[in-house]
Amino acid sequence: MLSIGFIGAGITGTALASNLYKKGYVIKAVASRTYASAQRLSSLAGNCLVFEKPQEVVDICQLVFITTPDDTINSMARSVKWKEGQYVVHCSGALSLEVLEPARQQGALTGSLHPLQSFADIEQASRNLLGSTFGIEAEEPLLSILQNLVTALQGNWLLLASKDKPLYHVSAVFVSNYLVTLVKLAGDLWSNLGVSPEKAVSAFWPLLQGTMENIQKIGLPKCLTGPIARGDLGTIKRHIEILKKEKPEILSCYKILGWHAIPIALAKGKINSSQAQELKDILKGEENESHHK
Repeated sequence: MLSIGFIGAGITGTALASNLYKKGYVIKAVASRTYASAQRLSSLAGNCLVFEKPQEVVDICQLVFITTPDDTINSMARSVKWKEGQYVVHCSGALSLEVLEPARQQGALTGSLHPLQSFADIEQASRNLLGSTFGIEAEEPLLSILQNLVTALQGNWLLLASKDKPLYHVSAVFVSNYLVTLVKLAGDLWSNLGVSPEKAVSAFWPLLQGTMENIQKIGLPKCLTGPIARGDLGTIKRHIEILKKEKPEILSCYKILGWHAIPIALAKGKINSSQAQELKDILKGEENESHHK
């Protein structure tokens, strides 16, 4: 059985280690910047060995995951001695295999395994990891090892080349991070109604769930609802006017998102090309007007 080690015991590393352990993988050792985090990972992964120095993990494990922050992956790969044929994998969604070049030059086989998931805390991350999609960058025989690992985690994989990583990661930022940003902006609007952010998010939650369910079950473009989807010009104009008055700092965000919703509405078939152009004119006209002020 493949022996697995972890350098770094943050949320991603701990969630991955604990889930692999539950699926029968041997987690042999961990090293982390702080003993407490390494001990926590160990307790969730079969009480694996806890070391102070990353080299001690590398010396006894066949597959080593470097799950440190992105900015330290390269320096970590440079700081230890690797063995010929050893497997070294990072879990960054943004970085290519170039950061593991020091390990590759020593004869190690390098790869990247990125869970396409939002990790806010260890408990939530461990729960949500199963069934996720994983971005994989690797060559055989490491590629098959990582694919089997993803299968054990009940997930799907997306094969990536180094040049693909930036766009892949940007897509995740749009889906996850900027969704959080949009909820925050919507909550800010409700503050003008005298509603606290906590109550606003609670009110939005069923709407968010319903939207996600529509995306999953109905799919694009049919899941799009709202004034753009209906070609409701009057409502869009009223939205623009109230934002100009109450929240001008987010008007440009509203217009940009509206502009990009128009092709989806067209594809859904609920508006025609003439209505689509009217919507574009409203949004573009307001943009030009703001530039002249």
